[in-house]
Amino acid sequence: MPRSRTLLTIVSGVIFSLALVSCSVASPMPIPPAPTARSTVTPAGDGVLRIGTLFPSTGVQSYLGAGQAAGVALAVKEINDAGGVLGKPVEVLARDSGDVTTTTIESSIADLVSAKADVLIGPSSSVLAERVIPMIVVAKLPMISPAATSARLSSAASRGYFFRTVGSAALEGSALAKTIGGGKARVAIVYFDDDMGRAILGTMRAALAASGALIGVQKIDGATKDLAPIVAAVKAVRPDGVVFVSPFSAMDQNTGMITQLTAAGLGGAKLWLTGQNTADYSQALPVGTLTNVTGILEGAQPTAVFAARIAAVAPAVTDLLYAEEAYDATILAALAATVAKDASGSAIAAELREVSARGIQCTTYRECLDALKTSSDINYDGISGATTFDANGDTSPAHFGLYRYDAAGRFTRVADVTAG
Repeated sequence: MPRSRTLLTIVSGVIFSLALVSCSVASPMPIPPAPTARSTVTPAGDGVLRIGTLFPSTGVQSYLGAGQAAGVALAVKEINDAGGVLGKPVEVLARDSGDVTTTTIESSIADLVSAKADVLIGPSSSVLAERVIPMIVVAKLPMISPAATSARLSSAASRGYFFRTVGSAALEGSALAKTIGGGKARVAIVYFDDDMGRAILGTMRAALAASGALIGVQKIDGATKDLAPIVAAVKAVRPDGVVFVSPFSAMDQNTGMITQLTAAGLGGAKLWLTGQNTADYSQALPVGTLTNVTGILEGAQPTAVFAARIAAVAPAVTDLLYAEEAYDATILAALAATVAKDASGSAIAAELREVSARGIQCTTYRECLDALKTSSDINYDGISGATTFDANGDTSPAHFGLYRYDAAGRFTRVADVTAG
């Protein structure tokens, strides 16, 4: 990664230019080659691993930031307690990602480049992740998201610099089919016609059709106002279960569809919500509307032991959504730098796949360091579950939680499921 003041100025200028154009526009400077593992080139880093975090402290997703930041903080503490990386303590440079209505993330990445960050952990938003991929490619700065689930990211032109420790939404369809489609269940699907909806539908439809459980599919979009014909069509096939796939932003359709399906006798235990519309509806729907409805959310269930470890470094943090994924992203980055003997961005990107797959299995940073005394091939399986990066930077298998709603419209985790 560039270190001189002159080169940093050039990179920052390029980053701001890219923030103003579409991701499909050609880069104003040559695209760097994809990183190559086991490089014999003299280390490009300065020997200090600096982790830049991009979690939301402002904007509509700000509630997600504290848990992920705590996951990074815990990982860094344990890494440094074990001797750091390349004999030096890891440093954390925290910056705000903002939300999609601002250019906060572009400014934050430019600042992190200037501050000599070697790897980025975040953002939480799939839209923001996709938006800044051209920037991280130019800066040779790997980015590991603990929370961006969009299926579009699997085909983004990241040239080996984008990774995620959370599963793609496409695998959510497989998890739903695995859970609801077993036995003699007859399943109908109502889906919102957007990228996420189509991705979930694709894998769910394939799995359900193979078992003979799929009996009907209905489509809606942002222009759909009259939901009655769709509800009538679903009721006519007499399903055992109905999966409703839609984004949280489509609140009018969400509340309308849930209300009308419930009135048609297709609510309660028959109704399933997905990762984008499983949310707190306590202020949006009458009491009792969602009783016994099931939802699914991506991410592993934090254990009591992990929660206690988080409490030791961040006692005020109680929402641990994506905290485990952020923790694992940090450990993987540190291990990649350790194996590469180089804390630069390109070296870390080149080794992330290697330390997540094959080799000697290890589950903590210290345990992995012990394994590296006898072999350079390790396989870190973290606290969020087995994590193996593929050529697209995706991880598999993906971990999901099943949630049950109470009469007040709030939900609690009741089971776990994996897919992929």
